[in-house]
Amino acid sequence: MRSMTDYEGVILDVDGTIVRGSELIPGADDGLRTLQTVDCSKLLFSNNPTRGSVHYREKLEPHGFEVDPTSVLTSATVTAEYLSRTHSDESVYLVGGDRLASILTDAGLDLAAEPGDAEVVLGSFDDEFSYGTLWEALQALEGNVPFYGTDPDTTIPVGDGTIPGSGAILAAMEAVAGRDVDAILGKPSKIAADAAKKRLEAAPSDTLVVGDRLDTDVALGNRAGMTTAVVLTGVTDRSDLDDAAVEPDHVLESLGDLESIL
Repeated sequence: MRSMTDYEGVILDVDGTIVRGSELIPGADDGLRTLQTVDCSKLLFSNNPTRGSVHYREKLEPHGFEVDPTSVLTSATVTAEYLSRTHSDESVYLVGGDRLASILTDAGLDLAAEPGDAEVVLGSFDDEFSYGTLWEALQALEGNVPFYGTDPDTTIPVGDGTIPGSGAILAAMEAVAGRDVDAILGKPSKIAADAAKKRLEAAPSDTLVVGDRLDTDVALGNRAGMTTAVVLTGVTDRSDLDDAAVEPDHVLESLGDLESIL
């Protein structure tokens, strides 16, 4: 039997909120089971720029949770959708990994093989990022071409700590080019919020956003007029809240406390 809730929709982050690496975060199973019992639409939204929607079905299935890929967004899928809509006939120079490249080409985008062929530049996570990559990115960014980033996450939580993320690479690209990105396409951008609202079909005032990052998850919700909750199982801890520029409506020790606000 479905339970009632004040919310028509819930947007739930994944890494640092539900899982860390491949392991389920303590309390996450309780939170997910609570979410399954309430009568509202749900959306998983990860800022991971290396994965498509199907990955999260495969990631959560071993833990006993079935996920419909149509109810999953990632910064990679939002980026591919946005660029295919706005730059469909232009060559995209990608600083990013092979998985993101595949997602972009599957969306019908043309990837520039050489920096000089760039009509659009996209920066993202690249675990093979090097001085040579940065030099080529500088060449691609000459001529004031449109410049986008998949997400601003400077670090990514993994099983044994954190690793540098897209935001660190974008910072290097911005520094050498002497310009900021024109837009971030994943969380917390308006582009990301609009993509989420389209999937949920819920009024922003009746939507709850839950995640572990103040600057992406909570910022997206605040900007879109949604209720926000931060969990303390990822990159944010309680000491971060004291001087934070972005304030959540609720603070949860883990996703296991989700029932208290639903």
